Order: sequence, then C-alpha cells, then structure tokens
Amino acid sequence: MVGEVTMDLLQPDLMRDIVDNGVIGKNVGLVLEVGVKMIVLVLIGGLCGMLCGVFANLAAQRFGNDLRKDLFSRIMGLSFQQTDKISTGSLVTRLTNDVTQVQNMVMMTVRGFVRNTVMFVGGIFMLYTQSPIFALIAGCGLPFVAVFVVFFLKKSAPMFSVVQKKLDGINNVMQEDVAGARVVKAYVKEEHELKRFDKANDELCTVNLKVQTLLAFMGPCMNIVLNICVILVILVGGFTVKAGGDMTPGRIMAALTYLAQILHGIMFMANIFQTFTRAKASADRIKEVMACPEVLLDGGFFGETETKGKIEFKDVCFAYPNTSGENVLEDVSFTVEPGETLAIIGSTGCGKSTLVNLIPRFYDTTSGEVLVDGINVKDYHKTELRNKIAIVLQKAELYSRPIEANIRWGNDKASPIEIKKAAEIAQADDFICATEYGYYTMVSEGGHSLSGGQKQRISISRAVLKNCEILIFDDSTSALDLKTEAQLYKALNEHCPDVTKIVIAQRIASIKGADRIAVIDKGRIAAFGTHKELIKTSEIYRDIYNSQLKEGGEA
Repeated sequence: MVGEVTMDLLQPDLMRDIVDNGVIGKNVGLVLEVGVKMIVLVLIGGLCGMLCGVFANLAAQRFGNDLRKDLFSRIMGLSFQQTDKISTGSLVTRLTNDVTQVQNMVMMTVRGFVRNTVMFVGGIFMLYTQSPIFALIAGCGLPFVAVFVVFFLKKSAPMFSVVQKKLDGINNVMQEDVAGARVVKAYVKEEHELKRFDKANDELCTVNLKVQTLLAFMGPCMNIVLNICVILVILVGGFTVKAGGDMTPGRIMAALTYLAQILHGIMFMANIFQTFTRAKASADRIKEVMACPEVLLDGGFFGETETKGKIEFKDVCFAYPNTSGENVLEDVSFTVEPGETLAIIGSTGCGKSTLVNLIPRFYDTTSGEVLVDGINVKDYHKTELRNKIAIVLQKAELYSRPIEANIRWGNDKASPIEIKKAAEIAQADDFICATEYGYYTMVSEGGHSLSGGQKQRISISRAVLKNCEILIFDDSTSALDLKTEAQLYKALNEHCPDVTKIVIAQRIASIKGADRIAVIDKGRIAAFGTHKELIKTSEIYRDIYNSQLKEGGEA
C-alpha cells in the first residue's frame, strides 16, 4: 500500500521535470528518460495496488466470515425468551445485511483509509516542496471541507439505524408471506399482503431517500471548496511566473496534480466516514445480539444417573417473560417413572405444551423444580440434559435434504439399517419406499412435498433414532388416522419398552392406553389417573370423552 502511494506521489514531480527541463528546454533525451521512469513507476504502483486490493479483500472476507459464524453461533444459543423478543426477520437482517455493512467498512478501512491518509499527508508535503504558498492554499480549504463532512455525517448518522429497522420490517413481511403462502392463497389475501409489503417497502424507500438526498449535497459542497483551491493555485502560480519569480509551469502542473491527489483523498475519506457511520449502526445491532446474556446458564452435571428416564415436577409455577406475569402453570406436581407412558389432555391453551417445554429446559420455571433422574434440570449441562430427551412437535420441521438425512438428524452415526428400523417403528417405511428414490428422495423446503401425516412420521422416526431415555410427543400424531396411530404406539411399546413417554393429544382414543393420564385445566392438574379411573372421577375428562363420542369420534 505504501509502495502504491509512493509511486503515485513521485509521478507529478517527474512530470515537472519533463515540462521544465524536457519540453521547455527542448531536451528530447530527458523526456524519454523520465518518461520511461514514469512508466516503470506506474507498473510498480499498479502491482502494489493489486496486491493491496487482494490482501484487503482477503482480510475483509475473513473478518466477515468469522463475524457471521460467531453471530450465527450466538443466535443458535439464544433462549426462546430472547428469540421471542427479537423477531426472526431482524435476526436474518443482522446476520446478512448488517454483517455485510461492517465487512464493507473493514474493506474500505484497510484499503482506502490507510491509503488515502498516506496520500493526504504525502500530498501536503510534496505540495509544500513545490511552493509553501500552495500548501497554505490547500490548508485554508481543509477546515471548510471538514465542516461539511462533520455536518452531513452527523445529520445522517441517526437515519442509518432507522434504515436497518425498516429493512427488518421488509424481511419480517417477506418471511411471513413466504412461509404462509398457502394460507395467503387460500384466503385470497394476495392483494392485502401486497399492500402490506408496499407499505414496508415505501417506508424503507422514504428513509433511504432522506439519507441519500442529504449525503448528495456533501459532494458538491466539497467540490466547490476544492475547485476554489485549484483556481487560487493557478492564479498565484500564474502571477508568480509573470512576476519573474522562481515559479515554473512544471511546478504549477505538479502542484495541481498534488492538489487533485489531496482532494481526491479527502473525498474518499468522506465516503469512508459515511460507510463507517452506516456500519456503526449495523455494528450496534450485531453487538445487541452478541451481548445478550445467557438466560439459561449451564449447570455442571455430566455423567451417569441411578435412574434412566424418571421425571418429577415439584410445585412448578411458570409465567412467560415479558407478559402480564400471570402464571400459565400453577402448582404442578407429578412423577413419571422410567418406562412409563404419561398422556396429557386438556383444552386448547391450558398449558400442555408449556409443561413439556420445561423438561428439556427451553424455559426455566418461575418457581418449583423439574427433575430428570433425580437431578434438577438447572443443574445439568444443557447438552447432557437434551441428549436424554427427544421431542416431536406438532408442526414437523423438515429441511431441504433427502428423507434419510432428515431422519439421521436424530443420530449422525446411525447405520442405514437403524434408520430403516426407526422409520418402521414410526410407520413411515412404507410410504418412504413408495417414493421414487426411497430414503434418498429430496424433501422440498418446509416439507411441502409431503402430507401432514408423512411429515409427522418422519419427525417421529428422527426422535426414535435418537434412542434416548425420554420421548415427548407434543400433539405430534394429530395428522395420523387412528389405525396408523394405534400401530405406532404398539410398535413404540414393543421396541422402546424402557423409554419414558409423554404424549400430548386432543383425542382420548389416542391416549386411553397410557399408564396414566393427566388432565390439565387452566394451568393446573385437574385430575390424574388411568382412563377407567378418570371416566369415573373427573368431570372434565368425562365431558371431553362425551363430546368426542357425540362428534362421532372413537373414544
């Protein structure tokens, strides 16, 4: 970089030599000799510039790569409480656009800031060697340039944060509409969503326009000052030559070139400061995520336990953070022994899913304890705890990769035979083998190429393959017919007899074979027992049972 700038700074002085001693002195040999030197310097400077560009780009790309990896790692480590607070669209913007803004700043700093700083200082010095008065003219113009730069950047700085927030809004709308495209089309809401997107897009455009309009004035204002400096150099130089001083046409030409280099450096520095201002807004947003504290601190427990799959709830209360503080669960206590099947039933919104989310410690209890194998879940290292548990959600999350790879998520080291066995237990093997490429059939994004029941069975296969101590079904058989569901539970009992199973369901037919059933009502356990016991003792359970009979369901 220094070599490139040095070559650039030597060029005007050599040009002065050509004009004063070669052209005016009519010395063709000198013109050729100095001309060759200039060509050599241009080649050396060009080579140095290319190397500088390559290394600057390499540094910026590696910085961006490392920052993106660290940020993604932190996002993956955020608790549900924290991801509920920061929208998905905002996290995507921070991981992509914000990182790119910071990366661009690093690129311009390494490549441009250092280069133009050296060019500016070197240009002032070389201008002074031509004539101190020229350096004085440039020095008088610099304060005006600085005032313009500070004024415009100070005005635009707050707007860059607003721009990034508006970009979050666009990403949120886009993500929601792409993910929910079927709902949008089913309700013929394309026009409504288009207006919603247009509103977010117009807001971004308006803020961007304000910023760019403001910054558009900075360049012309600086050019006015710079052009005045050029005119003054020509006037002063011309009068000095006419007055018979030691000034020469070559020196004036060299001075103008140095002045152009100085002014070019200043304008480039102004652009760098503009990039820095925008990057600072992005860096603050990245820092906000990176600085998120660990809400669920790891305990130190690793190792074997006396029991395998025992679950205990002791006086558990829970309220979601950042809400009114009303408990979703209230004084919940029960024990599930290893190998036992506990079914959970209750009305929508009564706290069933919340309850099972406390077992793998997706959230911490507000009060009370959740114990797995006699140890409080807070005392486990999260990796150790979650290795004991497999959870199947109602909404099956599948990825754009072969079916085999989706199932293998449960156990990276599983053999093809083990994967097939897990699929057989989950009643998924038949439909997988019926596809064109079997287990290597590609799943489309979000699993849209599969039915709801097929997606659920692949998710169950993944959980079975994990071969863990506790298996949780969060209403994850809702898309299965009763026959397939019955075959699934029969296969689970045969092949996983020692695994503790917790099953959330809406249909009594799905759970009446469980060892025990917990009836949840308004966040409390209203009744606990077997199907036969609850029919006799629990009015809530009987109401659910009778309503399903009247609706023609099997109960």
